[in-house]
Amino acid sequence: IEESTDTEDNEEEDLGVLDEQRSIILHLLSQLKLGMDLTRVVLPTFILEKRSLLEMYANFMAHPDLFLVITTGASAEERMVRFVEYYLTAFYEGRKGAVAKKPYNPILGESFLCSWDVPRERVRPLRTTGSSSAPLAPPPASANSSERYRLRFVAEQVSHHPPVSAFYCECKERRMCVNAHVWTKSKFMGMSVGVSMVGEGVLHLLEHDEQYVFTLPCAYARSILTVPWVELGGKVSICCAKSGYSAIVTFHTKPFYGGKVHRVTAEVKHNSTSTIVCKAQGEWNGTLEFTYSSGETKVIDTSKLPVIMKRIRPLEKQGQYESRRLWQHVTQALKEGDIDGATEHKHELEDRQRSEEKQRAASRSPWKPKHFIKEGEGWVYHNPLWKTNC
Repeated sequence: IEESTDTEDNEEEDLGVLDEQRSIILHLLSQLKLGMDLTRVVLPTFILEKRSLLEMYANFMAHPDLFLVITTGASAEERMVRFVEYYLTAFYEGRKGAVAKKPYNPILGESFLCSWDVPRERVRPLRTTGSSSAPLAPPPASANSSERYRLRFVAEQVSHHPPVSAFYCECKERRMCVNAHVWTKSKFMGMSVGVSMVGEGVLHLLEHDEQYVFTLPCAYARSILTVPWVELGGKVSICCAKSGYSAIVTFHTKPFYGGKVHRVTAEVKHNSTSTIVCKAQGEWNGTLEFTYSSGETKVIDTSKLPVIMKRIRPLEKQGQYESRRLWQHVTQALKEGDIDGATEHKHELEDRQRSEEKQRAASRSPWKPKHFIKEGEGWVYHNPLWKTNC
């Protein structure tokens, strides 16, 4: 069914927590203990973000041109460096909006599908700083689909307890795909909430027979009583066993006194020689500076990179468990500022999920995901590119 360019703009414009909302949060906080797991705690509807967590994962692909350019690297070193460049630029668009809000918890069996059409002339490395550090301007739109790469994305909530999301993205023409599973664990930390992203992703570059295994940082919602904001923290790793290159990316949380927010540093290393081939530093939602072993440097401003909008089918053509259609009444109520209405629609979805769970338990029929199958500790798309040998 034909998709069209997404026009939804769900950037949060709220100025923070209102007085009557603050009293609700204070009441909730009074019942929590430090370190407590928040997975089953019902949080107030006014902190919701008007999109599902599954759609948030899709938004990490907002620069598909930088993703596709990874496989064009002439050497294993160059491909690892390009993956790190892409990885560091993915979080700004995925975590859009200055005010921290919480995406909808996907219900079991929920899915999100979309695609991107990427003009071929856009798939080239970010240019180095010379006269300007600005990204390349988007070329004029081309109507000829043969001049575009198609990137397809599917995400599904494959488990409810624990809450596990799986997602898969592929570009057949470039023979590359990524498969990931993430278990979100949230805990109460006083004036903030910490969310661990447990799991990993694997990028497959079929042309080079390389796999890049990567993890994701933790997210923290800070200042939850005033103007909540999101901070990323922790060390993540990116490893390619075949080439022997690896990277460590460190998201630095702000020190209690002084210090900058949103800082990130990264090092790309050739394991057998322990040679550092690239270093990066800056802010994941601002300017990043890359220094290469050649002495060359590059500056990328993540907030100014051109975004390629995803393509999505209209609501009436979506299945009833697809995110936008599933949450449409909650989203509409939130847009209208009708918190009670949003809460009511959200409860209906949760009640339906509970009754379906009881029916499955009674008939002893375990839940079977539609798009993914369990493999070892992880989840894999049922028809992945690396098994179809396209």
